[in-house]
Amino acid sequence: MSCNDDRVIIFDTTLRDGEQSPGASMTRDEKLRIAKQLEKLRVDVIEAGFAIASPGDFESVKTIADTIKDSTVCSLSRALDADIDRAGEALRGANSGRIHTFIATSPIHMQYKLQMEPDQVVENAVRAVKRARNLIDDVEFSLEDASRSELDFMCRIIEQVIDAGARTINIPDTVGYAVPQEYGNTIAQLIQRIPNADKAIFSVHCHNDLGLAVANSLAAVSAGARQVECTINGLGERAGNASLEEIVMALRTRKDVLGLETRIDTTQIVPASRLVSSVTGFPVQPNKAIVGANAFAHESGIHQDGVLKHRETYEIMTAEDVGWNTNRMVLGKLSGRNAFRTRMEELGTTFASDAELNAAFSRFKELADKKSEIFDDDLVALVSDARASAGHEKYKLSSLNVTSQTGETPVASLVVSVDGEEHSVESSGSGPVDAAFKALEQVANSGANLQLYSVNAITSGTDSQGEVTVRLEKAGRIVNGLGADTDIIIASAKAYIHALNMLDANIQKAHPQV
Repeated sequence: MSCNDDRVIIFDTTLRDGEQSPGASMTRDEKLRIAKQLEKLRVDVIEAGFAIASPGDFESVKTIADTIKDSTVCSLSRALDADIDRAGEALRGANSGRIHTFIATSPIHMQYKLQMEPDQVVENAVRAVKRARNLIDDVEFSLEDASRSELDFMCRIIEQVIDAGARTINIPDTVGYAVPQEYGNTIAQLIQRIPNADKAIFSVHCHNDLGLAVANSLAAVSAGARQVECTINGLGERAGNASLEEIVMALRTRKDVLGLETRIDTTQIVPASRLVSSVTGFPVQPNKAIVGANAFAHESGIHQDGVLKHRETYEIMTAEDVGWNTNRMVLGKLSGRNAFRTRMEELGTTFASDAELNAAFSRFKELADKKSEIFDDDLVALVSDARASAGHEKYKLSSLNVTSQTGETPVASLVVSVDGEEHSVESSGSGPVDAAFKALEQVANSGANLQLYSVNAITSGTDSQGEVTVRLEKAGRIVNGLGADTDIIIASAKAYIHALNMLDANIQKAHPQV
């Protein structure tokens, strides 16, 4: 079953493992927006979350399961009865659902983390799969830290969980330790040695600690794996996961060598990348393969000449193949509300009520007064900024005035609403942004550390919106605040306030690492 099919199943875990990136926590509505885009991308399986982690995670999984129709919706669970039951409950309304359960199988994890003997681990794994199969037909089993597990033990546990009803067997490189030849050989030996291997699809889930996640995944599919777990933009804990866009385009571009394909609509890759970047506050590096701003740019004169004469001289795929042609001007100052709503729906954003639509349209009109040409990226940023402001808001920016001139110390004067009560503050700083942040801290006194300040131009031109990411850390908690505006200082203040509000909301995430 795992070797004869020439189609690779794409299992996206952006909403679960991707959310483990420091500060990348998403709200239920943000997760649903991304899930809808993943469905448009034609992802086979969407891992929506870890249902038992928190009430918020449960609601996210349930909402996505109730909404998505063309992709399988999956929830992670440990090999524990309560986890499995909670996952089954969240997936009850799914058109196609999957429970993904796991247990550690490496000697170091079994001894120090689980404190179990190998026989106990096998027993727990079999019981978990059987319990999950009583709730749902589609069950996936993962061997946590498989790349450091003993091959004989993996063969033993996999054979038994397949007999118990697991349809997919996932071999994760949890700590990013594997190298391609070794990893591919492991997959080949498992498929060859396990008697009932033909009754399950073998899957891989690779982390990028050594920069080898995509290479390891491709080695595995060449050896017989037929599912790859990956994320948009390679988002994930530590150095991230295998990048979905790189996996998909490698399989498509080198079908002559790999002989495999996916069902992904590649024209939706760039829109998905933009949306995930906007929601999480993680900018895409310009030289990132496939989705980076420079991915199809040619600086060398020789390259430019070759491309102009015949594109294939230096391009192995086209920008249009992955959706780069979508950043066209679509709306302007005279565009009406219906045109705005229609375009937002085409971009994967729907409005729950007329009030929400009116609020977003009002922001669009404000932007159109400042910026003559409105692009798709502007609209995505506008809605992300609006929804960031619509959440938990203890702090709200009422007004901002900054004075900065050569030879003088910049000064920021702000009026900030705190639980509805306005406070006027003023502070100086080494620059206008520093002055604004110090003024905000006079009001908030958060005690948080600023870990990251990042500015990204959303489109080209001097009237482009700036999208600012502010990462704050307090007592081990990390949050990313987002803000967008044609004025960078205002965008910066919005982002800092968004981060303060997220700290105040005290949203906790407690996903395990698979």
